[in-house]
Amino acid sequence: MQPTRTTRWKRQRIWKCVRWLALLLLLCVILRWFEHSQVYFPEKRFIAEGGALSRPFEDIYLKARDGVRLNGWFFPAKTNSTRAHLVILLFHGNAGNISHRLDHFDTLLETGVNLFALDYHGYGRSAGKPGEAETYLDALAAHGWLVQRGFAPASIIALGESLGGGVASELALGEPLGGLILQSTYTSIPDIGAELFPWLPVRLLATIKYDTQSRLPRIHVPVLIMHSRDDTMIRFRHAEKNFAAANEPKMIWELQGDHNDALESNRARYLEGVAKFLSLMETSVAR
Repeated sequence: MQPTRTTRWKRQRIWKCVRWLALLLLLCVILRWFEHSQVYFPEKRFIAEGGALSRPFEDIYLKARDGVRLNGWFFPAKTNSTRAHLVILLFHGNAGNISHRLDHFDTLLETGVNLFALDYHGYGRSAGKPGEAETYLDALAAHGWLVQRGFAPASIIALGESLGGGVASELALGEPLGGLILQSTYTSIPDIGAELFPWLPVRLLATIKYDTQSRLPRIHVPVLIMHSRDDTMIRFRHAEKNFAAANEPKMIWELQGDHNDALESNRARYLEGVAKFLSLMETSVAR
């Protein structure tokens, strides 16, 4: 029996809906891939080892709560340092891995603190794949490792560099810390996406948030905002908004150079800002 005109019309309509749904599904997959590819740039290959700083260090492996094996470097403070009880927990930016940041480590270690830097899921020698939820698990694992190591939570300072600012602020919201440093950090990923891709409905479509600004009013530890007015990737207005949202005690410190050039442009200026913040923390504790 031949299908009726009504039946053929219904079939055509169903297939048309199926094609549209398939197209929408493909578009969603492409958008998710594009979003992820713009946020995470992991590098597996190491360009140096921690020993290149010619000082003691430990190559650390630990597990996140999802069972993924993570890798990080721990650099102890000098034994005669008056800040040997403090440790900076560094969350790096979205590209490379810990081996690309030896200059940064060397600068921070000049302040006399300990330093622990961890690679996120999928970065360097850490297993897994990067993602927002995964970076939060990484932060919890690193914080837990330092506490087990014997550091008091009030002696742990979370430092988030660029992408790492969103990771550090989430940790500060949920775990006890002594201080929070946001270096060249955004208010949120959708805010950055809207600036970079103004023709896309980024705020509507974004699934990766890292909403730093909204967390700051709920964080009650000393906060340092470090940013350069010459930053062409994350504009200085992000620093101003984050600073306005943060609670006292807080300080803002202007860096020099573009987004990735803070140390190259003026290492002494960077070091001075961190040192002043450590003094602010010590004054805050004394009160």
